[in-house]
Amino acid sequence: MNNKKIIAVIGLGYVGLPLAVEFGKKRKVIGFEIKSERVAELINGHDSTLETTEKDLKEAKHLSYTTNIEDLKQAEIFIIAVPTPTDKNNRPDLTPLIKASETAGKVLKRGDIVIYESTVYPGATEEDCVPILEKISGLKFNVDFFVGYSPERINPGDKVHTLTAIKKVTSGSTTETGVEVDNLYKEIITAGTHLAPNIKVAESAKVIENSQRDINIAFVNELSKIFNRMNIDTLDVLEAAGTKWNFLPFRPGLVGGHCIGVDPFYLAQKAQEVGYHPEIILAGRRLNDSMGPYVAGEVVKLMLKSGLRVKDNRVLMLGITFKENCPDIRNTRTIDIYHELKSFGIIVDVFDPWANEKEVRKEYNIDVLNNYPEKDGYGAIILAVAHNKFKTIDIKKHKKSGTIIYDVKGVLPREIVDGRL
Repeated sequence: MNNKKIIAVIGLGYVGLPLAVEFGKKRKVIGFEIKSERVAELINGHDSTLETTEKDLKEAKHLSYTTNIEDLKQAEIFIIAVPTPTDKNNRPDLTPLIKASETAGKVLKRGDIVIYESTVYPGATEEDCVPILEKISGLKFNVDFFVGYSPERINPGDKVHTLTAIKKVTSGSTTETGVEVDNLYKEIITAGTHLAPNIKVAESAKVIENSQRDINIAFVNELSKIFNRMNIDTLDVLEAAGTKWNFLPFRPGLVGGHCIGVDPFYLAQKAQEVGYHPEIILAGRRLNDSMGPYVAGEVVKLMLKSGLRVKDNRVLMLGITFKENCPDIRNTRTIDIYHELKSFGIIVDVFDPWANEKEVRKEYNIDVLNNYPEKDGYGAIILAVAHNKFKTIDIKKHKKSGTIIYDVKGVLPREIVDGRL
């Protein structure tokens, strides 16, 4: 290990920490994070994102954590893994990426390599990030320092498709850099790597991965709206169509999170900058963003049909994270159901055993219930997220008091639900 370059991982969230841990098992790694509380929990051997276990953290014997930029000076390879969200108008917000680039620029030395993992639009690494590195460091790109891009493929909460088990796309600003970056990741990625011909290709590959998935889900979401009007069960249709060998097994649902619900806007932004208005990409986004209000509207209709009052009635929403069996609440679209129900004057209770109460309160100003409410009295119960723990709850008993049951994820027994996507 002594002859291996020291790595600094900037950003220890869902993407950065698993990287730091895996490299930390093989070479010296400095994990940098601006949140002191995050560093404190990691030093104590706990990861609140649950992407790494206590065992993983212990095995990363060469990994240290810091909030001090000075500690980064000893590194020779910098991996930037920070969020790339969108603003309230769905425009790319590169603020975290710019600040991380400034951090790297302050400690950059001749011969160093900066590798970006954050999802961006094609060209962002060399057009937006490199100039910052040059300005802050005073060094010249591809002469004094070099850059790589290897897009993250982390799937939060997925314990099968983990970091090392997913093939990694790599690239570099020069041929030699690309090879070095590729060899670096080969140390930890057991699934193998794919060296792209240049950085823009690697950036483009990443941004279309989630755009493709977004469009496919939008298609089945639209089917769900159509078949619902025809009184045809969408899941029955998909099951029948799925008997053909090349039919893609997508299902309707809410599309949130920090990837699928965001990445298409990055591609759309760049497309518009070069004079092309993307139609399918943005149509898919609009369709998927409409599903939360649609679900709330369907629940209200079912309540009215059952003779239940709407205003001042109570509805229980099960789940607020963006996906099942995961604590991540970033860009969750379950919040759209919540707000739409509130607009009808409905009192909405939220129960989610996976969500961090403080984070939900800070991000959405919602107080989640500590325990599942066993009592009756709800006009409707909405299963919004398919946590395994919800499948063990006896939701059926609420039917006796006339409660409407709506299943967003299609996981509850058909005979107990009044509606589903």
